[in-house]
Amino acid sequence: MPVSLAVVIPATDDPPTLDRCLAAISAAADPPTEIIVVDEPRSAGPAEARNEGVTETTADVVVFIDSDVVVRPDVFARIRAAFAESEDLVAIFGSYDDLVAPDEIVAGFRNLLHHTVHQRSAGDVRSFWAGLGAVRRAAFDAVGGFDAERYPLSSIEDVELGGRLVERGRIVLDPRLRGTHLKRWTLSSMVRTDFGRRGVPWVVLLVEQRAIPATLNLGARERGSALAALVAFYGLVRRRPVVAAAALLAGAALNHDLITLLHRNLGVRGAIAGVGLHTIHQLTAVAAVPAGLVQARGVMRIGSTPARRR
Repeated sequence: MPVSLAVVIPATDDPPTLDRCLAAISAAADPPTEIIVVDEPRSAGPAEARNEGVTETTADVVVFIDSDVVVRPDVFARIRAAFAESEDLVAIFGSYDDLVAPDEIVAGFRNLLHHTVHQRSAGDVRSFWAGLGAVRRAAFDAVGGFDAERYPLSSIEDVELGGRLVERGRIVLDPRLRGTHLKRWTLSSMVRTDFGRRGVPWVVLLVEQRAIPATLNLGARERGSALAALVAFYGLVRRRPVVAAAALLAGAALNHDLITLLHRNLGVRGAIAGVGLHTIHQLTAVAAVPAGLVQARGVMRIGSTPARRR
């Protein structure tokens, strides 16, 4: 029997890119059986909206697509084939492509960074990404869906879901599943997201799970990049330009594929800016570690406090 697909798109914030997202889905080869756009209630975050959308379908597989993603034409055919070929596959997700606006340096860097990390990490993983990812409906229901209570705003709700899904089967990152990201980033929005929406809650989750996976943003190359960023920061603070320059060059060498992509898409200016932006990105992630540990300690203390009866 062919695998039935339903697409669920959270759109409670009235996204201006929704029409382009829907047009790409409709024009794709082997399109989904259903397309469900969740635009109510307005107060709902992505986790709650996705959960609500899933209840509206009985499809075998639910494909989550963000409203600012324009999928490639072959996405649904690849997803159907993957689930048909592997009975133990519970989820699969892809990557942003490398199409960026050449005049938007920060947005271009951010999207190309995501593209590069996901392209490096093909294969079995212990995480999930809901920007362009599909889940077997039975497994989604079995683990209770996204944790909308814990993540009322856009955060790491998909990463946390992946940690529960992987206990029921394989999760695969297929970098051939691609979509163009239309989001417009600024430096301030990038730092706020990296620290408060992703970094700190991710550290809390890792403490709870008592495990640090070695894939995606926690891979060996990413850890080395974080160390290089710390050394560069030390060199700047201590007024040791040789140390700072050497660390920046080491970070660029570790991420030569990203720098090459930045140069190709954004020119020399974009490649140079990318080195600085990548350093800021890594330093923000490092700064999230102590903040996350403090928050995790508070969460664990609350969880261990016995209830009092009146």
